[in-house]
Amino acid sequence: MRRFFGAFIPIRVALTGADVAILLLLIAILVLGMTLAVRAPAAISGPAIQLAPEVLPYYAVRSLLRMAAAYALSLLFSLTVGYMAATYRWAGAVILPVLDVLQSVPILSFLPVVALSLTAILPEDVAVELASIVLIFTSQVWNMTFSFYQSMITIPADLREVAQIFRLNPWLRFRHLELAHAAIPLIWNSMMSWAGGWFFLMAAETFTVGARDFRLIGLGTYLQVAAEQGDLQALIWGLGTLIGVIVGMDQLLWRPLLAWADKFRLEMVESDEAPSSWLYDLWQRAALSEWFTERIWNPLLERVDAALGRLSAQLVARPALNPIPARVFLLPLVVIAGIGFIYGAYMAFRLLSALPPSSAPVLGLATLASMARVLVAQLIAMAWTVPLGVAVGMNRPLAARVQPLIQVVASIPATALFPVILLFLLRVPMGIELAAVALMLMGTQWYVLFNIIAGASALPRDLVFTTEILGIRGLERWRVLIMPAIFPYLITGLITASGGAWNATIVAEYVEFAGQTHMTLGLGALIAQATGHGDYPMLLAATLTMILTVVTFNRLVWRRLYALAAERFRMD
Repeated sequence: MRRFFGAFIPIRVALTGADVAILLLLIAILVLGMTLAVRAPAAISGPAIQLAPEVLPYYAVRSLLRMAAAYALSLLFSLTVGYMAATYRWAGAVILPVLDVLQSVPILSFLPVVALSLTAILPEDVAVELASIVLIFTSQVWNMTFSFYQSMITIPADLREVAQIFRLNPWLRFRHLELAHAAIPLIWNSMMSWAGGWFFLMAAETFTVGARDFRLIGLGTYLQVAAEQGDLQALIWGLGTLIGVIVGMDQLLWRPLLAWADKFRLEMVESDEAPSSWLYDLWQRAALSEWFTERIWNPLLERVDAALGRLSAQLVARPALNPIPARVFLLPLVVIAGIGFIYGAYMAFRLLSALPPSSAPVLGLATLASMARVLVAQLIAMAWTVPLGVAVGMNRPLAARVQPLIQVVASIPATALFPVILLFLLRVPMGIELAAVALMLMGTQWYVLFNIIAGASALPRDLVFTTEILGIRGLERWRVLIMPAIFPYLITGLITASGGAWNATIVAEYVEFAGQTHMTLGLGALIAQATGHGDYPMLLAATLTMILTVVTFNRLVWRRLYALAAERFRMD
């Protein structure tokens, strides 16, 4: 047993100096936000929300613009950070611990502090808009970043050698090799990011902190108000509008992108059934497409390639005359960071010292309870997403029929349907426990499914034909072909699903429904309760406990599994 599990679970968990520095910096930022939050206006009231159907197009456009802004930031962040982490060893040593910590931050507990601190220094409407975009950004970015990083570290060695033989500069290597290799999983994770953004839309557009009511005009607020007032007709109108937006994006954006990205598959034979899109086919046949490609797109790319190629060549050829010591740049940063660490640690100690001694066992039991629910939700998700994801990814006709349905179901905010689910589950024994696991599952299972579909879609057809020729069937085919091929994608999905499940505990373990509060023991319930009452010491303690728990689990399992995926399960 020790030999089998030794590659996956280390004997000890070591938090490095980088981890401690990141945690202290995060504490300093959180405490600074709490300090500014005290200066926020005592009472904040959002705009009135109308439930008339005719306002839905305007509300949908407002929400769509917030989602688009957050996605643009997420894509830029993912490409930049993922590239640096995979290309430079020193950057990976810094970035990966940072991603571990940031992914574990329960943004629903961090959001009130962000919103309150922004309202203290910015106009109220601008501050709330920025806070909403930040929350949507954090619900979109992590799976995209991990997906791009995973694609970067699993590029076949022969393709990298070809890039070296052709002497591609860093920009051309990124555009023709690295970005192309990551295209299919990045598109599927972009769809998942939008689904995750829709899931958190209600929380991003409306939340309260004491007497402060942060509310924005948007589709999420419309659904939230309709659910609170029990207006079933308005709720149906809102969900119908949301489904219409999702289906429209599938037909006008995601399906054409998948059809375009099929050319980046790693295979020696042509696929029998390539992804199709009526819009992409129409664009390919149109004369406007040829004119745009020849007159605008190709000349623009040539200029960009030439400019960035010259820049990279100049950076490589520039002589290092009298280089400035690195300590000249690092010393001021170290001093500023040290001051921030000391300040953060001092203020955190002051806040945490206000907690009674009885809080420690409560935090411990709450951590164990939430961890059990997260693990149960992930096991249930794996049980059905792996077979379905492989079936959809390896069967093009099935994917064409199922993909829009998956996007719609994954994008429906579970928080809008949760009151209905809770109404039935509260009547059975341990109903609140089942409801909490159900909501966590609804918000996290899609991360695993979309990554499995991406992995199965990227599986070379020549390997599939080889197993068919050799007569490999059933479980043996899963062992020698399917599981090794989707393993890196499965790990990426589980990592992001784990972070999403911990975030979902905040809305799953503490629920206000029909004028009553239903809660169960857990870190999410402690964070939600502390947020509602403005109990900053408990909010800080529960948030830090969740961060340390997730980071420790990442070091126990996910980091080693990532290394295993990069070493043993790459397409070489």
